[in-house]
Amino acid sequence: MWMGEDKPGIGGEMLLGQKLKPKFSFFPRGVGSDAPSWVAFDKQVLSFKAYFEEEVHQRREEVYRVRQCKIYFYLEDDTIQVVEPEMKNSGIPQGTIIRRHRIPLPPPNDDQFYTVDHFNINKDLVFYSRTFKIVNCDEFTRNFLRKLGIRVNPPGSIPSDPYSTIRKQMADNMKPLRPYESMDTLKQFLEHDRQVLRFYCLWDDTASPFGDTRKLILHYFLADDTVEIIEVIPPNSGRDSVPVFLHRGKLLKQVPKIMYNPGEITSRTVLNVFGPMGHGGRYILDNLKTGSVHQEFYKDSDLTIGAAVNAWGRKIILCDCDEFTKNYYRTKYGIEDFTPVQYKAPQLLKIEKQIPPYNGFGSEEDSLCFCFGLLPKPPQRDFKKFMEKDRNGLDSYVLRFVAQLLTKNPIDKERTFIISYFLSDDTIAVFEPLQRNSGIIGGKFLERCRIKKPGQELFKTEISEYFKAQDLFVGARVNFNGHKFILVDADEYVFSYMEKNVHEFPMADIASIISKLRSIGESNSREIKQHFVANDPRNKNEMTYETFSAQEKLEVDLSLLMAIAQEQLKKKSFENFSKLSDAFVYNDRERKGLLPLQETRIICKAFKIPLEDDFLRLILEKHKETGGQVNYVKLVSGLNWRENPNPARQTTPIKFDADWSGQMTSNAVKTVNYLLLLEDLFGVQE
Repeated sequence: MWMGEDKPGIGGEMLLGQKLKPKFSFFPRGVGSDAPSWVAFDKQVLSFKAYFEEEVHQRREEVYRVRQCKIYFYLEDDTIQVVEPEMKNSGIPQGTIIRRHRIPLPPPNDDQFYTVDHFNINKDLVFYSRTFKIVNCDEFTRNFLRKLGIRVNPPGSIPSDPYSTIRKQMADNMKPLRPYESMDTLKQFLEHDRQVLRFYCLWDDTASPFGDTRKLILHYFLADDTVEIIEVIPPNSGRDSVPVFLHRGKLLKQVPKIMYNPGEITSRTVLNVFGPMGHGGRYILDNLKTGSVHQEFYKDSDLTIGAAVNAWGRKIILCDCDEFTKNYYRTKYGIEDFTPVQYKAPQLLKIEKQIPPYNGFGSEEDSLCFCFGLLPKPPQRDFKKFMEKDRNGLDSYVLRFVAQLLTKNPIDKERTFIISYFLSDDTIAVFEPLQRNSGIIGGKFLERCRIKKPGQELFKTEISEYFKAQDLFVGARVNFNGHKFILVDADEYVFSYMEKNVHEFPMADIASIISKLRSIGESNSREIKQHFVANDPRNKNEMTYETFSAQEKLEVDLSLLMAIAQEQLKKKSFENFSKLSDAFVYNDRERKGLLPLQETRIICKAFKIPLEDDFLRLILEKHKETGGQVNYVKLVSGLNWRENPNPARQTTPIKFDADWSGQMTSNAVKTVNYLLLLEDLFGVQE
């Protein structure tokens, strides 16, 4: 129920002079996006610098204090947050003064909330009876208010806090003003921190008994002019491996005749001015440095190639330096000659390590690890390759191929295998799917492992070569431990992966294939175009995949085929023609004397007709009639060498397609746009 002055008229329309109080900040239409405020102004905050005065009661030192704060206005929901920066030793709980929420206006308008229109510089805001004075804002806030049409006032200033000023003066008066000697080492440290000059040195100790030449590395730290010397101990030298030859510190040019006790020489001299030793005495520093000992230390200007450094009585020759040291001396001192001093002794003849041949125990990599140390370690796995090529989401990184055995055994020719190549560790697994009524138990044919390529010597020194992913592609012939396979198909992931990585699989490089086709048919491009047009009577610039891949086949005489078939059946003593005919008649429900090609082939396989697969396929193709069905009556009559013998004829060997898999495969490609193919091969055609 609407009450008071805000009650609208009939129909909810405002009366004359009434104005609806906005609940949130109102922005002019047509400015900015139409998205809601919590989307358009997400993570956009107006920041104002302000202060408020707080009275202090019952204090003689201060009557009031000035407290600075930050006011944050969140545009997405008109919430306000007030934060006071923390001051050291203030004694006041500081931080978030008012948590983030919508703050109501002071009475009598406490039914409304603060919006962006209430904020401006040099303006007072009352938050819960506390007055905040806004003196400035950041650049984003200033630009945002100007875009809304608000005239931003000039910035103001925060008055000083009297008590904080007194505290600061007291702290400044407490600082001692003694005449200390200025020693500015911080600048050198900041400019040259982590900058080290490196020299390759030689210490010739052959004059002493059992002495020899020692290789050293001298480090000069530019941050504090200290020197460190490290000895380079060659392997099998018989010396103990010590961390450093000379610990880091300033290096004297001359060894002192008298060794001073620790603490006897200091950088400052303290004079007892008044009072006894201990508590109550007064001391000052001796600026005249009476009784000080003058010592010279090595600087960067003393270190040059060929110079001799006296390291506590040991003469060390600087022979060479690294590239950073050369650039340092080239820039600071203008030195250009960095010819190294030849100190390296002639290298002894390196005896090549001979690795014994593989003895057959364990894997070759495992046996090789026994030749590299007394405590053998297992062969390390290629962890980087494993992390990159391991299963990740939809990428399995497993290449799966369909394969068949290369054999003359008709039973083994019908077997189908799934070859899986795991890219993470180059292992191969072979699985044989279960086929009903095949007489062969399917399942795991080869355990997952790495497979060596055939034709390699077993007991040899070199590591054997294993099958890689590049060796597997559709049409490849592989030999896995004596079993010869031909890869006849692959899944869609294999083709997609090979096309994305053509630098590893040249068989899938479309550009290379097009280049080879262009070089072959460039001279006969017009005849090729005419041949495609002739096979496209509807002029659709495309044809079926079967028409595109069709090849001209050599016609073979049927009588010659049947003569060869009868001769082979006669040698194998196959005479079960009556039962074969009964089987055909039983499966011919319509009694037409015709059966489908695949069904006819299955019946022939069931009777184990001793003919090769490709030869039987060719005979069945010759007995096809209308509708693509086989006339089994003529087929049985032609094969029956007992009742219908063919005259003996001189036969010649017939070439068959050895790559034929024996099964009808469904191609993923249905139609081919030959016009686009010709444009890629020979350019734009007329």
